[in-house]
Amino acid sequence: MKVRNSLRSLKNRPGSQVVRRRGRVFVINRQNPRLKARQG
Repeated sequence: MKVRNSLRSLKNRPGSQVVRRRGRVFVINRQNPRLKARQG
Protein backbone atom coordinates (compact mmCIF):
# COMPACT_ATOMS: atom_id res chain seq x y z
CA MET A 1 0.00 0.00 0.00
CA LYS A 2 1.34 3.38 -1.02
CA VAL A 3 0.56 6.70 0.65
CA ARG A 4 0.03 9.37 -1.98
CA ASN A 5 -0.98 13.00 -2.12
CA SER A 6 -3.29 12.51 -5.09
CA LEU A 7 -5.18 9.39 -6.14
CA ARG A 8 -6.38 10.78 -9.44
CA SER A 9 -4.03 8.69 -11.59
CA LEU A 10 -4.89 5.50 -9.72
CA LYS A 11 -8.65 5.90 -9.82
CA ASN A 12 -8.60 6.11 -13.62
CA ARG A 13 -7.18 2.59 -13.94
CA PRO A 14 -9.65 -0.11 -15.01
CA GLY A 15 -11.22 -1.97 -12.13
CA SER A 16 -10.30 0.49 -9.41
CA GLN A 17 -12.65 1.65 -6.68
CA VAL A 18 -12.43 4.69 -4.42
CA VAL A 19 -13.45 3.82 -0.84
CA ARG A 20 -13.70 5.99 2.28
CA ARG A 21 -12.73 4.27 5.51
CA ARG A 22 -12.15 5.91 8.87
CA GLY A 23 -12.03 9.35 7.25
CA ARG A 24 -9.31 8.38 4.77
CA VAL A 25 -9.60 7.78 1.05
CA PHE A 26 -8.39 4.45 -0.32
CA VAL A 27 -8.08 3.07 -3.83
CA ILE A 28 -8.57 -0.67 -4.22
CA ASN A 29 -8.21 -2.59 -7.46
CA ARG A 30 -9.35 -6.21 -7.65
CA GLN A 31 -8.07 -6.69 -11.20
CA ASN A 32 -4.57 -5.52 -10.27
CA PRO A 33 -4.10 -5.89 -6.49
CA ARG A 34 -0.77 -4.05 -6.55
CA LEU A 35 -2.63 -0.77 -7.11
CA LYS A 36 -3.59 -0.13 -3.50
CA ALA A 37 -3.11 3.35 -2.13
CA ARG A 38 -4.17 5.63 0.67
CA GLN A 39 -4.45 9.41 0.56
CA GLY A 40 -3.27 11.62 3.41
